[in-house]
Amino acid sequence: MVTEVIHAFGHENITAKHKTTFEITKDPEIAERADCIIAVSADKGASDLSRRFKKVASHPDALIIVDLWASGVHERIIGRGHPDLRFEHLADLVGRMSSYTCVRTLMIRADKAASHLDREFVKRIQHRDALIKIKLTARSGASR
Repeated sequence: MVTEVIHAFGHENITAKHKTTFEITKDPEIAERADCIIAVSADKGASDLSRRFKKVASHPDALIIVDLWASGVHERIIGRGHPDLRFEHLADLVGRMSSYTCVRTLMIRADKAASHLDREFVKRIQHRDALIKIKLTARSGASR
């Protein structure tokens, strides 16, 4: 099992309405149409994750857990890893309910997308001063 901690911030344009993905980005600004984004100004993108995290998350039976905290509210998203995960994007991490992978993909077959997040959590992350702590955990089937 390996963990990564990311610190990010909220933004007034976060709507969290996307039905199949969620995204964490290093970009400080987003438009309202970016309805999958749930955190901005992150201190890590996909390429910044440790080699160890990437190795475990790329295991065929990897489980990936994303824990998010903002202003005392916690959310958890659980998904799967895959050998095709590349973790090469400089700014973004995307969780997907589908099995699609690209250089931005953090996890596939996620149990939640942005639209499934509790609306109280979403209210808390709609402010630029909202600090969002994100803990990523990856473990392979052998370490369960």
